[in-house]
Amino acid sequence: MSSITKRAGQLAGAVSALALLAACDPQTPAAPAGDAGQTAAETAQPTAEDARAFVERAGQKLAAVSEEASRVFWINANFITYDSNWLAAKQSERLTKLGVDLAQEARRFDGVEGLDADTRRKLMLLKESLTLPAPAGDDEAAAELARITTELQSMYGTGEVDGKSLGELSETMASSRDYDELLATWVGWRDVAKPMKDMYAAMVDIANQGAGDLGYDDTGVLWRSKYDMDPDAFAADVDRLWGEVKPLYESLHCHVRAKLGEQYGTDKVPQDGPIPAHLLGNMWAQQWGEIFDLVAEGDADPGYDLTQLLKDADYDHMKMVETADNFFTSVGFEPLPETFYERSLFLKPEDRDVVCHASAWNLDDQDDIRIKMCIKPTADDFKTIHHEIGHNIYQRAYKIQPPLYRGDPNDGFHEAIGDMIALSITPDYLKQIGLLDQVPSEDKDIGLLMAQALDKVAFLPFGLLVDKWRWQVFSGELTPDDYNEGWWKLREQYQGVTAPVDRAADAFDPGAKYHVPGNTPYMRYFLAHIFQFQFHRAACEMAGWDGPLHRCSIYGNKEVGEKFNAMLEMGASKTWQEALEAFTGQTEADATAIQAYFKPLKDWLDEQNQGRSCGW
Repeated sequence: MSSITKRAGQLAGAVSALALLAACDPQTPAAPAGDAGQTAAETAQPTAEDARAFVERAGQKLAAVSEEASRVFWINANFITYDSNWLAAKQSERLTKLGVDLAQEARRFDGVEGLDADTRRKLMLLKESLTLPAPAGDDEAAAELARITTELQSMYGTGEVDGKSLGELSETMASSRDYDELLATWVGWRDVAKPMKDMYAAMVDIANQGAGDLGYDDTGVLWRSKYDMDPDAFAADVDRLWGEVKPLYESLHCHVRAKLGEQYGTDKVPQDGPIPAHLLGNMWAQQWGEIFDLVAEGDADPGYDLTQLLKDADYDHMKMVETADNFFTSVGFEPLPETFYERSLFLKPEDRDVVCHASAWNLDDQDDIRIKMCIKPTADDFKTIHHEIGHNIYQRAYKIQPPLYRGDPNDGFHEAIGDMIALSITPDYLKQIGLLDQVPSEDKDIGLLMAQALDKVAFLPFGLLVDKWRWQVFSGELTPDDYNEGWWKLREQYQGVTAPVDRAADAFDPGAKYHVPGNTPYMRYFLAHIFQFQFHRAACEMAGWDGPLHRCSIYGNKEVGEKFNAMLEMGASKTWQEALEAFTGQTEADATAIQAYFKPLKDWLDEQNQGRSCGW
């Protein structure tokens, strides 16, 4: 993947009724506690039966209105105009208000005795479903929040530098080896984000007021409360996971820095400090796969070039999509419906602005599943298509659940499902589908693992720090004056990456990353990079695989597919720990699978790094 091309962070990309909570029509919202229009019965001490009736009504309302909201946002993402922005803002305003009303109503049942587990879970999901809650009863604030969030996404989606789109700029970042050209491109895209800063700060203030009305200290605490565990315990758990994978990352960082020093000179890439962010082949330095040619050595040749294989086999966008569809049918899932092919966006239109960030959608909470991306015949997009269709398969699996359970139990699950499938795009799989004539020998494995690590291992600290930055913003630890300084402090601390030039105090470099103006919580991607290997190891064990973990593919294994589907069908009806156990037998996130997957590369990197000064 050229970037973390998962579901779009906007509400349009979220397809479960729970995720579309805010997309409800608020014509007849449930009255929040204390509303002057409440009857005597409504103000009386609520009962367990009242709670059950409430969650049933809430689920029905969500199911009734989610389709309209989804279609409005789909149009806005595919036709970015003044009018579609206006419609999206109005829908966001409506959905935010009703989401707050329902969350406030759910709070009325805090402390009610005799609640069954099902009702208690649904109440919790209602209270924690909002990403950016508006203050209760403040229509003006809800409207302003909707206006800001829509405008931020529009600014990002229409951003250009000297007439070049983000896609074109990203191609330069990936292919150029000219230090100054890379620097100009990197700086130019961050200039697009600078005007977002004041709006973002205003949005934070409104959302924090809304989070406070729901009983949370700030929006960051609300986000961390969505993981079936205490928010502080969750923060500690992700630190534990980072500690387990950090040695692997540091070995990769050390080798990459040394090779970049050879390419650009150690005056530009000092060998005892962080790496300049514009030299890693990616606009955000979040994945480094595009500089494989610079960091691979003799025996680190993977033995094939997937992008070239696709071109040689005349794969166009449709054949790439059909191939991914066939992967899922090989493990027992039904083929994608015809409407998927009729209604998805596969190519960038020439006549209008669209959000090219790849995403998966379900517009009716049933079978109107689609993907939206601007496909090119590259290895990155081939893997991304498998990933996005994985979202669609998940969406279709949990449609059997009640509306409030049509989602994942942990937002890292949705991302991990698609990535787990992409791990099965092995040389053996490519041979089975006719793209490779012969599977490379095991002496090519270092190259394959290096290519994987430059995307997946390199991403881990970035996946962690984006929300660590936002947690500090929401808590007030970082003020608007400190936004950019705090961002780069975390980038250096976790990634060992630094801004290549001094950044002005009024810059807003976080806004150059889609998920910040798009307000998509980012911890899901860090978790997904842990879970996908945990899922993959479990699937390979089920399949009876006894070879190296990185060579395992579940393509064609219907027994694994059956058990996999059983977990997907659970949706959000159980905690993520229970869902994880159903497929893997484990109840905790476990980074040992990623360690096992990359162990041959870790050993090789440590040999290469002998005599080098690692760390920053």
